[in-house]
Amino acid sequence: MSTMQHVNPRVRGIRAPVNLQDLAAHISEQIAQGVKKPFKRVIDVSSGDPHKAGMPPISFIRQVLAVCVYPELLKEKSLPLDVRQRAQQLLDICGGGSVGSYSTSFCGIPEIQKSISEFITRRDGGVPSHPEDIIFSCGSQMSLSLVLRLFASVEGKTQTGVLTPMPCPHTLPMLLDMTGLTLVPYRLLEEQGWAVDLGELHRALEAARVHCEPKAIYISNPGNPTGHVQDRKTIEKVIQFAATNCLILLAEEVYQDSVYGQDKEFISYKKVLSEMGKTYADTVELVSFHSLSTAYIGECGLRGGYMEVINMDPAVKRILTILPSLSSPVLPQLAMEIMINPPTPEDSSYNTYTQEIHHIEDTLSQNAKRACEFLNRVEGISCQPPMAGVFLYPRVHLPPHMLAEAKRLGVKADVLYCQRLLEEEGVCLGAGYENGQEDKNYHIRLCILAPPSTLEEVLTRLCSFHLQLLDKFF
Repeated sequence: MSTMQHVNPRVRGIRAPVNLQDLAAHISEQIAQGVKKPFKRVIDVSSGDPHKAGMPPISFIRQVLAVCVYPELLKEKSLPLDVRQRAQQLLDICGGGSVGSYSTSFCGIPEIQKSISEFITRRDGGVPSHPEDIIFSCGSQMSLSLVLRLFASVEGKTQTGVLTPMPCPHTLPMLLDMTGLTLVPYRLLEEQGWAVDLGELHRALEAARVHCEPKAIYISNPGNPTGHVQDRKTIEKVIQFAATNCLILLAEEVYQDSVYGQDKEFISYKKVLSEMGKTYADTVELVSFHSLSTAYIGECGLRGGYMEVINMDPAVKRILTILPSLSSPVLPQLAMEIMINPPTPEDSSYNTYTQEIHHIEDTLSQNAKRACEFLNRVEGISCQPPMAGVFLYPRVHLPPHMLAEAKRLGVKADVLYCQRLLEEEGVCLGAGYENGQEDKNYHIRLCILAPPSTLEEVLTRLCSFHLQLLDKFF
C-alpha cells in the first residue's frame, strides 16, 4: 500500500499533509530530467516493499509462476524438473488449465483453500483448520476492508468502534475512516518494546463507550510497524478481554514467518484460543489475516492474502463468502500455494531456495541489529529493538522551531521532518502520523529489509540530515 497521508477524522480542518511518495516520484523525475540535487537517487524505504528496496524475488516462486503464465515453458528442459512439475499441478486445478480463467469459487480455488488449511494445521502443531473457514482475497487489506464493512452500523444508529493499537499499520486509520467506523486508540508501551497493556485496553474501552459501540479489537502480532512479538500469556489476556467484552478479535499476523528476536517465537491467536478450553475456543470470534506481501516472500504487487474465520455467525460468514469483490485473481492464489508449500529436500530446487531464504533471513536480522544500534547512537533519536517484521519505528526528538514551523504550515511535525529529509537527502521514510501517532512523541518508519549497502546509505543520509537539523536550531 502507498504511504499516502490519510485525513484522520479526528483532525479534520487541518490542511492535508504532503503525499510523501508523490513527492519522491516527483524528485526522481526531476533527477531523470537533469535537475541537480545533492543526491543521485531517491531511496524509498517508507513501505514494507522489499523488492522496491532492492531485494531480489525468490527464484522458485517466479519460475513456477512463469511456467503457469506461459505453459510452453513446461517443455523447457533448462528449468528444474520440480519447477515444471509444480507448475503442471497448479495448472491442473485452474479452470481450463489456464491462469486466465476465473477462480472456481468466490472464496478461492478449493484445492488452495485446502492447502492453506493444512499449512495452518502444521503451523499450529496439529490444531485443526478447515478449508471452509479460509477466504482468499486481493491482499490482507482487502480482506480486512470487507470485514470492517460488516461492522458499519446502519445510518442513525450509534457508530461502531474498533479498538486499534497506537501505533498501528499505516493503512488502518484510512480503512476505518472509509468504512465509517470509529478508531478507538489504545496505546502500546514504547518503553517495554511496544507491548500490549491490559490496563490500557480497559481504559480505552471505557472511554470509547461514551461516544460509540466498540465491537472489535484489532491486534497486530508480530507488531506492525513496531516488530513486537506477543508471548502466550499476553495473547491469553487479550482473548479473555475480548471474550468478557463481547469483542471480535481481528488478528493481523502477516509477519509470522519473520521473527528474529532472541528467544522469541510466533504463536498464533488461533492456536492459543484453541488451547484455552471450550469456554473460549468455541465462542470467541476470531479473524486472522496473512499475506503474500510480507517478509521473506515480499510479493507485494501480486496482491494476494487470506483470512481464516473462526466462530463467526454463519449468516455473517455467508455474506463474506458470496461478496463478488472476493473473486480474486488466480495468479496470487497460486503464489500463496507455493509460499506455504516450498520445495522439499527431495526437490532439485531445494538447495537454491534454502540459500535464498537464509540470505533474506540473515539480511533482515543483521540489518535490524545494525540499524537499531546506529540510530540509538544518533543524538535526538531513540529506537526500541525490533523482534520481527521489516520495520524500525524510532522516535525522533524534534527541536522547538521545527514544531512551531509545522504548526504554522498546518502539517504534522513528523510529516514535515520526512518531507525535509526527502527534499534535502533523497530518503523517503514513513511518518508516525500515518501509523496513528498523535501525541507529543514523534516517530518515523523505515523498511529494513533492503540490501545492506542501501540501508547503510539510508542511515548515513538520515544521520547527516538529523544532525544538521539540530545544529540549525540549537
